[in-house]
This record gives sequence, C-alpha cells and structure tokens, in this order.
Amino acid sequence: MLQRHRPGVSAHAGCCPPPGLSRRGFLGASAAAGGLALNGLSWPLASAAETEFLAAPARTPLVVKPIFTYTIYTPRPQTSWRSWGGVQTQAAVNEEIPRIEGELKKLAAEADFPVRMLPLSSVRNAAEVAQIGDAKEADAILVYANDGGNALEGIRALGKPVVFFIRYRSGPVYLWYEIISPRYLRDHSDFPAKPGLGYDDVVVDDLNGVTWRLRALAGLKNTVGARIVALGGASGWACPKAPELSKDRLKLDIVNVSYDELGKLLKAAREDRETVALSKKLAAEYLAREGTTLETDLGFLERAFVLTRVLRDVLAAAGARMFTINSCMGTIMPISETTACMPLSILNDAGYLAFCESDFVVVPSGILLANIAGKPPFLNDPCYPHDQEITLAHCTAPRKNDGKTMDPARIMTHFESDYGAAPKVEMRMGQVVTNIIPDFLMEKWTGLRGEIIEVGFRPICRSQIDIKFKPDALHVCENMPGFHWMTIYGDYLNEVGYALKRTKIKWNNLG
Repeated sequence: MLQRHRPGVSAHAGCCPPPGLSRRGFLGASAAAGGLALNGLSWPLASAAETEFLAAPARTPLVVKPIFTYTIYTPRPQTSWRSWGGVQTQAAVNEEIPRIEGELKKLAAEADFPVRMLPLSSVRNAAEVAQIGDAKEADAILVYANDGGNALEGIRALGKPVVFFIRYRSGPVYLWYEIISPRYLRDHSDFPAKPGLGYDDVVVDDLNGVTWRLRALAGLKNTVGARIVALGGASGWACPKAPELSKDRLKLDIVNVSYDELGKLLKAAREDRETVALSKKLAAEYLAREGTTLETDLGFLERAFVLTRVLRDVLAAAGARMFTINSCMGTIMPISETTACMPLSILNDAGYLAFCESDFVVVPSGILLANIAGKPPFLNDPCYPHDQEITLAHCTAPRKNDGKTMDPARIMTHFESDYGAAPKVEMRMGQVVTNIIPDFLMEKWTGLRGEIIEVGFRPICRSQIDIKFKPDALHVCENMPGFHWMTIYGDYLNEVGYALKRTKIKWNNLG
C-alpha cells in the first residue's frame, strides 16, 4: 500500500439514527470512536491576506520512477540466438530511450493530477536495478518492459506498485508482449503467482492506460494517512465503528474539534470587525457571480462566510485540508445562526474536501474519489432505483463540479429546517458521473456510472439530480449497500478499482 507523508448523526428524516438506538446514544457511541482532539484554540487562528482567504493546500505529487529494460543480443551461427523483439541492438536502444523520454515528458505535462517523473533508468538485469539510487524516492515504478532477463524480478523487489508498459503497435515490439503473462505473472503456472501484481498492471501501447493507473495511485497516495478534522466528533450512519474502520482500511488521521471549541472561536470571530466586514464583502462578491441568485436572508449568507473563515482556520491549525461536521442539522445552527451547507460548498469549491454529517461510512470514499479526480465530490442521499434511474439529493453541494467552472446555484434555506443558507446547485445536464456506494463495514464498495438526466426542484434536499444508468434497476438495488453515496463529474470507475486493490476494501464495478 502507498504511504502518504503528512506535512454524530444528522437529524433530518433521511439520516436518522438506526432503529433501537436514540440519537444521544448513537452520538455518544460514535464520539467514543474518535481520534486526536484539537484543544485550546483561540482567535485568530491564522492570518491570511484576502486573496488567500480560501487557498487550499495542493495534493501531494506522485513520484514515478521510469525504468527501461533491455538485452543486447549477439548473433551465433546455426542456433537460436535471440528472443522476440525489435530493440535488441545498442543502436535500437539508443533510438528507443529518447522516444520513451519524450513520452514521459508529454505524460507529465498533460497529467491532470500532481506527478513528478524521475529520470529514466535503463537496465539489463536485476543487478543493475539494485544499483538505481533514486528508486527509493519513488511511490510507483513505470516499467517499459522490453526485455532485460531477470530485471522484472529486481523491480518487484523494490516493493513499489508497478505499471508495465509494453509496445506492439506504438513502436518496436517488446519481448514481454509475448511472455509477460505465462512466464512472469503466472510463473509457468495457470494462476497469478506474483503477490501484489495483477493482469491490470500491464498496458499494451495505450499511454492513456498508463495515465489513469498513475492517476489512481496519486489519489491513493493522497488518501492513505490523510488527516481530517471532525467537528463534533467522528461518526457513522448506522455503523458507530466506521471511524475505526476508516483508520484500519485507509489509515485516516481523524482530529476531533468539539462544539465548545467552535462556539468560542465563532463568538470571537463575530466580534472581530475585520472578519465581519470581510465576510460581508465576500458574500456580496459571491452573489455577484454569474448564475447566482439569493432566495434567503442575506444575513444567513454573510454569517456563513464567517463560519467558513473559522473552519478554514481550524483546518490550517490542524494541518489538514479535509473536514467533516457532525450534527450539522441542529447543533451548528444556534451557534452560528446559519447552516453549514454554504461553508461546506464554498470550501469544496476552493479545493478543500468538506463533508456534512461526519459519516465515516461514506467520507473515505469521497476522499479517495476527490484525490483521484481533482474535483469536489457530492455526498448525497440516494433514493430507490427504478426504470434505470435514481434520484440523488442533499442540501449542500459543490458548484465547481468540474474543478474549474461554477455551476449555477440558487441560495435558499436548508430544506428540512427552512433556515439558513444552502445552495441549490443546477448541475450539468448530460454530464457523466461516477457514483461510489460504500457498505457499512467498509469491506466492499460498489461503483456505478450514470448520466444526469434531470435537475429537479421537488420538496426534498435542495441540490438534486436524477441520473440514468445502464444496469437493470433491480440489480442496482441488490448491489446497493450502506446509505449515503458519493458522486463526482467524470468516469473514474477504473481508477477507483485500481486504487482499492491495494487496500483491504474490495471493489464491485456495476459499470
């Protein structure tokens, strides 16, 4: 598994405590599963220029070590003296190396995820692999598997995730195009014989296939060991042990912040004239953005920006870019005199990961999905699948769903309380989306591709979409564990499955 280097429940009807357990009992059981606490905070927590008000830390780059394996053959009379392949002479090697370096440069330049490519090394055997000094810096190895005898075993001994790229039509054909499955992956048997390596680690000709695998590994690197602040404690819808499962499966570092701490900070922030003035200014600028309309009291939105500033500063104090809030349907309202819906939306648009409900059944899937895609995910309540479609809704949603442009939004009240400020985001019709459906016990996540076919305005959570999918609706229903879903613009089913195979979580891809 890649290692990352680090620099309670809502009250509305769709998210109620499980039967037989009161809300107080449920929250108490959940809070006991929390991690480190962040105490003794005082205002101001951090100083930042206006332009840096919402500057989120960037994802950590995936460090990739490219290795080219080759063999130089010498003709011998009246015997088979060479294997398959078109790169077998020093002249051919000298032509192949700059070709590879050009592809690597292009891949790194065009990648939509952070990646740092180390210099290419060319090796003939395992002994030469062992002499590669910068391999220890790498998170993953990209092997141009041409030939090289036992070099592949030497690369496996490095203990890093490996992606094999093999040529057939993209250049001189490589030997491993013929034999990587029977001789290497299966080791002269009928079954996979290399722990940690699989058939999906091999790519033939398709550099886009290399890119999405590296994208998956970059997402996993930024997820394993990630630090997340849990306001009001870590919880789990119908699964109080979800926070502990998150720590076990993905090594999440959960930092608890109490509502008492938040209340003190928020009170001080609302008494700070500069903070209040800046919040009003930012609220006015937000409303001035194209496609934004206000349908609630302006004060709710202005106070939402005060809360956003406090939450941003708590994240900075904790050294985190990920946040979730417990009891967001009740406890936060009298403290902030608004709702958390807008701050979560604003933080997500700024590059943070911010989730309501502190539901660690689903939050880990949102962290992985966002770290893969580089876009904010939409945590939502799914309804019942029917006629190959399903409704997904929640009162908070990002607006910068493609990671770049703002979707239109009406700023309304939170639906169940008819209070505060919440975005009704008009997501993009026809947009392909990836949905992750996590199970309560974090044993197997299910993936479903869909397309947005309707953006409704029914009396349910404000941001609502209907998506169409290809599998039979009953089949989706039968493969729909847990409760909350994570949804994101784009198709990332391959990446999620590729990342999860390096964890304890299994993958069920419905397509």
